[in-house]
Amino acid sequence: MADPSSYRPKPGQIPDSPGVYKFRDEHRRVIYVGKAKNLRQRLANYFQDLAALHPRTRTMVTTAASVEWTVVSTEVEALQLEYSWIKEFDPRFNVKYRDDKSYPYLAVTLNEEFPRVQVMRGAKKKGVRYFGPYGHAWAIRETVDLMLRVFPVRTCSAGVFKNAARTGRPCLLGYIGKCSAPCVGRVTPEEHRELADDFCDFMAGRTGTYIRRLEKDMMAAAEEMEYERAARLRDDVEALKRAMEKSAVVLADATDADLIAVAEDELEAAVQIFHVRGGRVRGQRGWVTDKVENVDTSGLVEHALQQLYGEETGDSVPKEVLVPALPEDPDAVSQWLAGRRGSQVSLRIPQRGDKKDLMATVQRNALQALGLHKTKRASDLTTRSRALEEIAEALGLDTAPLRIECFDISHLQGDDVVASMVVFEDGLARKSEYRRFQIKGFEGQDDVRSMHEVIGRRFKRYLQEKERTGEWEETPAPTVPAPIGPAPTGPVPAPQDATAAPAAPDIAAPDPGTDTPAPALVPDPDAEPREDDGRPKRFAYPPQLVVVDGGQPQVAAAKRALDELGIDDIAVCGLAKRLEEVWLPDDDDPVVLPRSSEGLYLLQRVRDEAHRFAITYQRAKRAKRIRSSPLDTVAGLGETRKQALIKHFGSVKKLKQATIDEICEVPGIGRRTAESVAVALASAAPAAPAVNTATGEIIEEDDGGSTT
Repeated sequence: MADPSSYRPKPGQIPDSPGVYKFRDEHRRVIYVGKAKNLRQRLANYFQDLAALHPRTRTMVTTAASVEWTVVSTEVEALQLEYSWIKEFDPRFNVKYRDDKSYPYLAVTLNEEFPRVQVMRGAKKKGVRYFGPYGHAWAIRETVDLMLRVFPVRTCSAGVFKNAARTGRPCLLGYIGKCSAPCVGRVTPEEHRELADDFCDFMAGRTGTYIRRLEKDMMAAAEEMEYERAARLRDDVEALKRAMEKSAVVLADATDADLIAVAEDELEAAVQIFHVRGGRVRGQRGWVTDKVENVDTSGLVEHALQQLYGEETGDSVPKEVLVPALPEDPDAVSQWLAGRRGSQVSLRIPQRGDKKDLMATVQRNALQALGLHKTKRASDLTTRSRALEEIAEALGLDTAPLRIECFDISHLQGDDVVASMVVFEDGLARKSEYRRFQIKGFEGQDDVRSMHEVIGRRFKRYLQEKERTGEWEETPAPTVPAPIGPAPTGPVPAPQDATAAPAAPDIAAPDPGTDTPAPALVPDPDAEPREDDGRPKRFAYPPQLVVVDGGQPQVAAAKRALDELGIDDIAVCGLAKRLEEVWLPDDDDPVVLPRSSEGLYLLQRVRDEAHRFAITYQRAKRAKRIRSSPLDTVAGLGETRKQALIKHFGSVKKLKQATIDEICEVPGIGRRTAESVAVALASAAPAAPAVNTATGEIIEEDDGGSTT
């Protein structure tokens, strides 16, 4: 525990202008980001008597080892910089809302030649029009199904679309009138885009005009005795009305607004948002957060606004935002929202009428969400704490292992040998810090030797990070930085990572399921190292416990690797699959945890996650090797020219039979490259013939490159 007075800056060093400040821990990791109108007054609040501080603030300042700040010119710039730093550094003591589910959106891919209507989740893409979010994907599909008879827009995937265009036959929706079948040329690209634009206009709330136009066309068709067309238009009108009925009218004045409500207690807070467009509730979403910092309702609202609109632009930011409490500086937040939208945004508390009544409904939803979350989370918090305590007691650790790293080896009969490293913090998976390795030290199958290599490489990198950051020095470097000046006139960009080690070729990216991206790394290994900026590094933080998938031999290999590096303050254990025994170094007998033990259950989850991550990587690596071609060995031959060769000749078999002069006829292929291609194909071993497992028949490649 650090003494805040050891890194407290002198009052005269802190400017009294607006700015953003960062607290860092002993590993130089940013643990808290805040903004202030007056940096001197705000930072002084953190360095008063510890007994007078809020418990969470006290924990933060005693965890921190330094503080620094950046001066900006306005409160709006401070808001922008605070948001970007929270997104970049992921500080553990900042409020971070987490979605209680991955909400689906109705999306129209206007960036394609033939726009497609589909359900989308996750990050928003440029050129795609989004509507929602919705509570359930089936609600989107029901709405789309009703509207396709009026707006027969494409809904098929790229593969289905290309196959229909190749065969000249549309899919079933094209035959039953729920797709205009642009794949076979029934409509032109311009006509199909007009349909997509009408679909978007209707979803955006401009419904009345379109329904009145359909009704007028229906009456005209009836007068001209085109009764079949009139009946079809009548059914179209009914379908659109049914689609509209799924969204209740809540505001009679066709308002576009977002309503935000907050329910909180001492430990947690829940936020609910209703998206109202054209007076109708078009979407709903909610977040829950731990109150790791001392923050009131105004602060929670401000954090929610940053999370909700930080990545949005244009009409995604509504004209009106209704909140239960205004942020500390409402003018700065309103100005920031207006900048995101491109026009004025009203930020206010509803006082009367329909909007106040709807806000009460949103508040009830927030209270219900918080109650439901606490019901599910209370036992979870207790269980995870008990599991960590049981592990510490069983393994004889001084404290509970708040950070656990688990390693596993995966291969297929000695080929494609890889390893995985998964990280659990506070009993929860931290997927952004997962890592995976290729075994390079030897060929063949040897799990014990592989484990020794991986543990050695991982902790060698850790020692390099410690040495680079100066943590081995007995006298710590000064921690009080000078303020940055002069004040900038525009938005302050987040600093770039100039110190992270370059990515080693054997280290792959984090698990694709993670919401947090891997930190940017400097590509130049010879660059002059500069002061650490606080981003999470690949191997900078040590675990309290290393778990290996295996028994006594694997544990001994891991312990030997740590001993060779002089590391003696990290506990090691292994979990054997056969009887789920926990093995410790230098012990002849395993530790047997009760089958009902929460500690054993947590170790099993960690081990199984490491196994899943390793085998996923191993399968991907094997699949890539199987898909390899003799052309892969030709130096300087990229993917584009490979495809050009295959397209020109039709197959690798035909390419292999071609002369050098014929290969030179392919655009972009010179004579030297053609000679290299010919040599590579001539020296390649013939591929084993494919066999139909049902009939035993050998499948030969035909002249067109397909199989028969």
